[in-house]
Amino acid sequence: MKRPDYVTRDRLRYFISEAFREDVGDGDHSTLGSVPESTQDEAQLLVKEDCVLAGIDLAVEIFHFFDPKLSVTVLMQDGEVAKKGDVALRVSGSARSILTSERLVLNCMQRMSGIATLAREMVEEVKGTGVQILDTRKTTPNFRMCEKWAVYIGGAHNHRYGLYDMIMLKDNHIDYAGGITKAVESVKTYLDHYYKHLKVEVETRTLEEVEEAVATNFVDVIMLDNMSLDEMRNAVRFIDGRCQTEASGGITLETVKEIAQTGVDFISSGAIIHSAPNKDLSLKAIK
Repeated sequence: MKRPDYVTRDRLRYFISEAFREDVGDGDHSTLGSVPESTQDEAQLLVKEDCVLAGIDLAVEIFHFFDPKLSVTVLMQDGEVAKKGDVALRVSGSARSILTSERLVLNCMQRMSGIATLAREMVEEVKGTGVQILDTRKTTPNFRMCEKWAVYIGGAHNHRYGLYDMIMLKDNHIDYAGGITKAVESVKTYLDHYYKHLKVEVETRTLEEVEEAVATNFVDVIMLDNMSLDEMRNAVRFIDGRCQTEASGGITLETVKEIAQTGVDFISSGAIIHSAPNKDLSLKAIK
């Protein structure tokens, strides 16, 4: 599977190096003290719970970062539906390298596979409606790349990656600025001054705020935040294609389908990342 643009070589190397620095410190003394340096062995990554696999590509990067001589045989790809008992990959080479890399690989893959699985379930729930499922910035600090990558692997879409690649005026921005109109006018001036071309999204809490946002003639996406189904239908009807629409606020697997049926273009859910349960995977020596 093609990597999303934000999964760059520099970001991967920084993430992996810092993760090993955190975990290994001045040495994996359990392994160094018990396993001879010359020992060569192999292990396999076992799937212990049905899931959408995510993090295979990252696992290969982790193994090769720690020890370029490790040989990794990929048996299942990112995005594949795995069943309990499947073997996703095999790794062979220095037993010390396998043991020291094991936990970082599993921590990443268990988390990413949980997110990819929930993302896929949400996408399936809205299939046929034309609605796109989006993630949010409610991510784990310093693990955002992997979490958003997992959303992508699961078949959902990434919202903005960070604060720098889109204008999103949330309720606090609007309140501090003195209202939607003032906030949008200020943003327009700011973008013109710095020659920036960024999409503009405005969060709205009432139909009156929706009307105000549309009237600015400068908004690309209107977020309908924590609105009832009837309010969302009315908002979509009023907007009538002049802006794209995004439903947000407390979205879950149980509620996403009926929200999609209101006619919105996007549904953003922080839950597909922060509430996704980890999937059970293990790396076991082949004996």
